[in-house]
Amino acid sequence: MWLMKEQNKEGKTMSDFDVIILGGGPAGYQAAERLGSNHRKVLLIEPQFLGGTCLNVGCIPTKTLLHSAKLYLHSREAAAFGVTVEGLRYDWESMQGWKEEVVTKLREGIAFQMKRAGVTVIEGWGRLIAPPQGTEPARVQISQGERVGEEYRAPAVLVCTGSVPLLPPIPGIQNNPAVVDSTGLLGMREVPQNLVVVGGGVIGVEFAGLFSAFGVPVTVIEMTDEILPFMDRELAPLLRKSFKEVDFRLGCRVEKIEGNILFYTNREGKGEQITADRILMAVGRRPQIGGWGAETVGLDVRSQGVVVDEWMRTTVPGIWAAGDVTGRSLLAHGAYRMADVASRDILAYLEGEGSGRGIFRMRWEAIPWVVYGMNEAAGVGLTEQDAQRQGIPYKKVTVPLKVSGRFVAENGFGIPGTCKVLADPHKGRILGIHLVGPYASEIIWGAALILEQELRIQDVRELIFPHPTVSEVLRDAVWAFE
Repeated sequence: MWLMKEQNKEGKTMSDFDVIILGGGPAGYQAAERLGSNHRKVLLIEPQFLGGTCLNVGCIPTKTLLHSAKLYLHSREAAAFGVTVEGLRYDWESMQGWKEEVVTKLREGIAFQMKRAGVTVIEGWGRLIAPPQGTEPARVQISQGERVGEEYRAPAVLVCTGSVPLLPPIPGIQNNPAVVDSTGLLGMREVPQNLVVVGGGVIGVEFAGLFSAFGVPVTVIEMTDEILPFMDRELAPLLRKSFKEVDFRLGCRVEKIEGNILFYTNREGKGEQITADRILMAVGRRPQIGGWGAETVGLDVRSQGVVVDEWMRTTVPGIWAAGDVTGRSLLAHGAYRMADVASRDILAYLEGEGSGRGIFRMRWEAIPWVVYGMNEAAGVGLTEQDAQRQGIPYKKVTVPLKVSGRFVAENGFGIPGTCKVLADPHKGRILGIHLVGPYASEIIWGAALILEQELRIQDVRELIFPHPTVSEVLRDAVWAFE
């Protein structure tokens, strides 16, 4: 790729691009591919590995291990379906090897994708040192370890610096070998003898399900009165109770950790303690808002993340942000959508059409969420408590997944499953769709499309669902409004 270079006042070399992207996670590499494929000179700066948290220490490695756990659990329960498995065992070391192979191959795939799109990738930490001003492009400086490298310029910058694990101020968690975050737990070479999980959010619930499938005693300590606080309150207990081997202790506050002993106060205010081989801190993640020059260029940054509009523009013209750093959706698929929106807006900006073509914009309410595991949950749009809190009128139906012949044939009668739909009582527009049960992760995209396109009950009734599939429950639900 041809690059224009010149010297700045300090004598350092500067290179020109059309777009500079800080961070090579889902938002960063997707936007780089979109912009590079549109014949723009793109520089992607990533401090460690392409793929970001999701590919390297998040979504992909956890789902790889969860798949192994499902195979093991299903084999244990296969006799109910007429299949006998003898000599069943699991090999954690081999599972880790497969996980690492999957991650490596996918990372190589992203690198090839960048090369094919003509994207220049540099390993290092990018820092904004000057915003775009008039005809002057933005300036970004790269650090590699302690060495400060070249400066690069571009009229457009996209910030995709992601997020980092949130560590609560609990005495005893620092420099404690018994305490791990999700990255540390994923890299363990042996299965823990027993596990305590602090936090009943997505990360905590998924790891609890993973290790309990291998027979590890797991206890989840959650401060609120239910797991997954964003989930519909009617369905969250259904999912929790499907994790039969996990001990959920709700309404409990962790006070301190001494070695491998965790001290907490239960919901009655009584002090208790529990000993664990490993203690997982799974209280969430926070946007990576520091260290890349937000304050230098005058961005509006709050504790929730970088402030953006529905086209992913920040408060500084010529600078966009996408992915976890915005704090709007700490989900890889949310980051992909933000990248698509931002890249389209950046192209319009570079082509002199002004920001925004009016085609792509973020519809935050249409971003689905998924909890993976032996049982699954997924949702999009308003929950019932959301509607009540916001004073939005609604009507609802709840349909069990057992109405699906395929669901029963493949899962039996012991696994709970439900579909809940909320709709406007007057116009019939669907406001929210929520699922608990196997396959929820593969059905929810259709629910997201329904909300994205603002479909009504009568619109969905006109769709033809293939039979026999579990997705037919959506058809059953909209007809149940009669």
